[in-house]
Amino acid sequence: MVEHAFGPYLKQLREQQSYSINQLAEAAGISNSQISRIENGVRGVPKPATIRKLADALSVPYADMMKQAGYIEAVANGASEAQDIPKWATYKDRRDFKKMLEDEDDLMFDGIPLDDEDKKRIKDVLTGLFWEAKQMNKRKKNDEPDSRQ
Repeated sequence: MVEHAFGPYLKQLREQQSYSINQLAEAAGISNSQISRIENGVRGVPKPATIRKLADALSVPYADMMKQAGYIEAVANGASEAQDIPKWATYKDRRDFKKMLEDEDDLMFDGIPLDDEDKKRIKDVLTGLFWEAKQMNKRKKNDEPDSRQ
C-alpha cells in the first residue's frame, strides 16, 4: 500500500473543503487525533471502514480514496482494476478470490439491477476487503498455539 501518500491526500481534500480537523472528525464520526495521525503519517493507511466514513464526510468517491490508500490499483487508462494478488496468497486463496469475482448473478440494490460501472466499483471494493480479511485470518491462525500437541 502507498501509506506515505494517503496522509497528504487526506489533508489536501480536507483543506479544499475548508474543514478543520475537528470539523472533519465530527462529520466522519471519528476522532480528531486519528485524523491528525493519518495526515501526519503516524498512523498509516486506515481500514476501509474508516475510509468509507471519510469519503462520505468529504463527499469524495469511496473508490477514489480506496485507490489512493492502495487497496485498489489504478491502471494507465484511468479505470480501476482489482488489486494484484498478494504474494502470500495460496492456490486456495486465489481460487476463492476468482470464484468470488466470477459470480455472474445479477447484482441488485433495492430490487433494481446495478449498471456495469456500479458493479465494477463494488468488485473493486470487495477485492480490497477480501485480501485484507484473508491476511487477517492468516495472522490469527499463525498467532494461535498448536493444540494438537
